[in-house]
Amino acid sequence: MALDGMMLSLIKDELSKELKDAHINQIHQPSKDELTINFRTKNGARKLFLSARADCARVHFTDNAPENPSTPPMLCMLLRKRLCGARLIDIRQPHFERILFFDFEATNEIGDRENLTLCIEIMGRYSNIILIDSKGLVVDALKRVDVTMTRERVVLPKIKYIMPPAQDKFDVLEVTADEITQAVSNVDKPLDKAILSSVQGISPIVCRELEHRVLSGSDLNSEIEKLRQLLDSKNATPTMIEKSENAPFDISFMDITQYGDTLITKRFETFSELLDSFYYQRDMAVRMKSKSSDLHKLISNTIERLSKKINIQNEELKKCSDREHLRIKGDLLQANLYRIQKGAMFAEVENFYEEDSPILRIVLDPSISPAQNAQKFYKAYAKAKTAQQMLTIQIEKAEQELQYMISVQDFLERAVSDKELSQIRLELVEQGYIKERRNQKQKVVKALPPLEFETSDGFTVLVGRNNKQNDVLTLKTASKLDYWFHTKNIPGSHTVVLTQGREISDTAIKEAAAICAYHSKAKDSAQVPVDYTLVKNVSKPSGAKPGKVIYVSYNTVYVTPKI
Repeated sequence: MALDGMMLSLIKDELSKELKDAHINQIHQPSKDELTINFRTKNGARKLFLSARADCARVHFTDNAPENPSTPPMLCMLLRKRLCGARLIDIRQPHFERILFFDFEATNEIGDRENLTLCIEIMGRYSNIILIDSKGLVVDALKRVDVTMTRERVVLPKIKYIMPPAQDKFDVLEVTADEITQAVSNVDKPLDKAILSSVQGISPIVCRELEHRVLSGSDLNSEIEKLRQLLDSKNATPTMIEKSENAPFDISFMDITQYGDTLITKRFETFSELLDSFYYQRDMAVRMKSKSSDLHKLISNTIERLSKKINIQNEELKKCSDREHLRIKGDLLQANLYRIQKGAMFAEVENFYEEDSPILRIVLDPSISPAQNAQKFYKAYAKAKTAQQMLTIQIEKAEQELQYMISVQDFLERAVSDKELSQIRLELVEQGYIKERRNQKQKVVKALPPLEFETSDGFTVLVGRNNKQNDVLTLKTASKLDYWFHTKNIPGSHTVVLTQGREISDTAIKEAAAICAYHSKAKDSAQVPVDYTLVKNVSKPSGAKPGKVIYVSYNTVYVTPKI
């Protein structure tokens, strides 16, 4: 999917209506490829999001702005210095190019007015955001491009800004439908590819849609004319195509019929809402994965190490459990000392521990006495017995630690904000998995509140975001007569229903269980077992890892995970 020039023109009109004469309040740079600009408009505050990321470059209003770093990058500081307080004069787009120019009237350091332009170029991996002064010189850019990268178009401070090379394509608003139809017919390619190579600012999905309509009996000339009228009238429909619920596939500004009933069509009020919804989940996942890569690596390595350790110890335990023969040999030697000559290589004795007392040959150490050989077997037996006891304890501890790390991994995979990552990181520091940096002031991480939901019949449901919060929620926040939920033998969040003295309903139980299952490692499963009981039946073992509890007198319900 790519944000084409035609849709960008509709977004430009949408932004222009809202931002005309608006002033910039604040500028943030959530990541190296993204900016958020807070505007003060006549109708209140609006937040503009600009991204130059290769896979999702775009510009639109947002209600889901990424979290900002504690220290703003240098470019962010420059933009704040030059643009904060500036008034937006105009938004321009040249001929369906995937470029928008935001023209501002600003005030410089000495109080003089100056005109500045913020340019966003939406061109895949060449996407960029550039600040340009009144003389057309680059002030700075999100991505600086020097001569070592390309000689065709350098983007550096104090260098003249040059637009990307224009494409030799038709603008549907400047030529007739007949001219475009004639040009397409002269291209020796499939119809959708011919349209793509002939028309300026059109996306592949629109080209395929036009081809589909022509193959379904329509006329290309009339379809081009409809497209012209749609763009000229600004009466487009923000449309998203989904493979399934919450699985976006593509977007467009017109009705898409080429997929029939195989995909879901969803329409939005504005293009900003369309883009915000389309990219939110994917962006969040990519951003969290990048910021938590070190934690993922640490946890994965720890889980792998613990799994290997448990397997090795189980093999050793199996050997220790087969130790009874050592004691028997010691007993048989002890009972037959008078018959065994010193220096003998072996002893053949009657095994009175078995029926009919068969003859058992016992290999001896000829360098020691028969009595010492018997004691040697007793010592080996005692050693195996002690090893079994120690291994049993060690395996239990390792399995508990493994379950803890799997639970941390689950919370990490479900984290959706920097604060949640910070709290997981802090938990791992406290548990000794991450070394705390010395001689560096650690920023205090303010605990986030638990996730909060409400059942259809009015019961409040609280869900823990991490293991430490699970403990606080279950052992401190909830009262004894509230209800506690957890997926059965599956890592997940503690979930509590606050009853406030009321009798919990079956509806609340089923909905709370579905919420609990959704916030677990079984989120994508169909039928998930969820245990529930009164909070008073839940307790924490002494010395247990964060999030580890035991519970009694519970019931189990099977649900499909759902918020």
